[in-house]
Amino acid sequence: MESFLSLKVSLILLLLVRVVVHGDGIDDLQPLSKIAIHRALFAFNVNASLKAEPVLLGTKGEDFQWITVELECPDPSEDDWVAVFSPAKFNSSTCPPVIFPGQEAPHLCTAPIKYKFANDSNAEYMKTGKASLKFRLINQRADFSIALFSGGLSHPKLLAVSNTVTFANPKAPVYPRLSQGKSWNEMAVTWTSGYNIIDAVTFVEWGFKGESQTQSPAGTLTFHREAMCGPPARTIGWRDPGYIHTSFLKDLWPNSLYTYKLGHRLFNGSYIWSKSYYFKSSPYPGQDSLQRVVIFGDMGKAERDGSNDSNEDKNYQPGSLNTTDQLIKDLDNIDILFHIGDITYANGYISQWDQFTSQVEPIASTIPYMIASGNHERDVPGTGSFFETNDSGGECGVLAETMFYVPAENRAKFWYSTDYGMFHFCIADSEHDWREGSEQYKFIEKCLASADRQKQPWLIFAAHRVLGYSSNYWKDGSYGESMGRESLQKLWQKYKVDIAFYGHVHNYERTCPIYQFIYQPLCSILTTHVYHLHINAARELVESGDIIPRSGCNKTASCSSSDAYCRGVWRPRTNTELYLRDIDYHPPSVIVYAGAGARTPELKVTKETGYHLGQQAR
Repeated sequence: MESFLSLKVSLILLLLVRVVVHGDGIDDLQPLSKIAIHRALFAFNVNASLKAEPVLLGTKGEDFQWITVELECPDPSEDDWVAVFSPAKFNSSTCPPVIFPGQEAPHLCTAPIKYKFANDSNAEYMKTGKASLKFRLINQRADFSIALFSGGLSHPKLLAVSNTVTFANPKAPVYPRLSQGKSWNEMAVTWTSGYNIIDAVTFVEWGFKGESQTQSPAGTLTFHREAMCGPPARTIGWRDPGYIHTSFLKDLWPNSLYTYKLGHRLFNGSYIWSKSYYFKSSPYPGQDSLQRVVIFGDMGKAERDGSNDSNEDKNYQPGSLNTTDQLIKDLDNIDILFHIGDITYANGYISQWDQFTSQVEPIASTIPYMIASGNHERDVPGTGSFFETNDSGGECGVLAETMFYVPAENRAKFWYSTDYGMFHFCIADSEHDWREGSEQYKFIEKCLASADRQKQPWLIFAAHRVLGYSSNYWKDGSYGESMGRESLQKLWQKYKVDIAFYGHVHNYERTCPIYQFIYQPLCSILTTHVYHLHINAARELVESGDIIPRSGCNKTASCSSSDAYCRGVWRPRTNTELYLRDIDYHPPSVIVYAGAGARTPELKVTKETGYHLGQQAR
């Protein structure tokens, strides 16, 4: 135990929740779902035109590039909008024969991947009928075309289509995502390409930095439209996902720097390579060293070019980019990351998963990016999800379990355990039954019981939906998400779970230890920012949401629309002390990172040697 008392471990909790300000024009509606593309009419105007440049992208191996679209419209309107389609030929002859009242055939049945209004940053558009728009395109395995519509998003009329734009190699391997394998010394590398197993042999070339490299083979997965469980994923939201490859780099030495690159050997003997990446391998279980873990949920994605924002609802999920950029800046101080559900908010628009993996690529290619399942990944009525909603837009978990690897025994059952140094993580799937007697409940108990508390004094539980909260800001207050609460509380108490993190509720909350709706015991506040817990029992500390209160035993608060996302920093200094430092995120124009320093106070939570603090956080 002496080494534990001198241990310096840092657990960074990134409390990151999408802002929902009811009644203020900000909501969680997927922007692409606002487009009634199935109602689109052809109304080509010979005097309307679009020109996109450059036409060839990625000539130096880039996986994204900006294009400029110049447009002219002889009869401009405030509701004219410009959409990016990929593949470029989006007038599919396979559209289902559904004719809406008053609609003329043919109609479109493929949603664009992004859009802007024609008057975006073009104040003179209504006078001149001319506009210049910039779009940021990523390599998504197909070519692109740009379309001009009138009639707004609800009654679109296609006026003109641009020239085709394409990447030099649309099939190139892109957007690697690292994750922990099934053992502490194994790293899984997952990426996307346009190469099937009949096209190329797929592998990762890797090794110690500056030394000879080895090659490890990769498996290949994909899925088809029929795997989707409903609309829009099966209808207008469908887009071919390409091929998802995963390779396992095994027998890694602890705390070592490795380099790697993604490879495809074509059957003509030529090679296709990605750029080079690097990662640091995990510490040995129980190792006495600084270890930094970021945990957040409900991040979503946003577009760096400002697209997918309607005139009424600007800045959809702005905190997503703020958080991503801050994580990139902090990357040298982060060892592993957990994104506990509601990952992309694609909601059945498949193209958005590529957009998300591109957005987080600087992070996910460097440190393990572990995920959990949320309602926006899994839930579809009648498909086995515990909650009967269509929050996933017909994805029913297929995208999450294919695009990212987690060390689960069955990827359709999104629960798993993983170890990192002094931490033992039990990741649950709140979208499946976890009540006592269920298959998942048995896994959770087995996972908690398997922790070696001599090596891993910090036992952490995480899931998407929280089991209880006191704020009435979000839906039903304390009565929401109650399924399994009693059963799981018994497990936390029995196995002395230290911390439990949740997402889902877009509001921050922190309390003293709670068991069966009662503080057990009431915490004693020794100073403004110190909690001392002194009775041998498992405890909970509840945190969720947006604004982190500066002091007090039981606090709840919500972000304003300008605060976007917020985070806290948990720093377990020893096996008996835990520190919290608040860090706030602000709008895209101002990113403030209150790191170690005098600006942000710390909350100190202590437990006696051998006792284990329990905490919930969202």
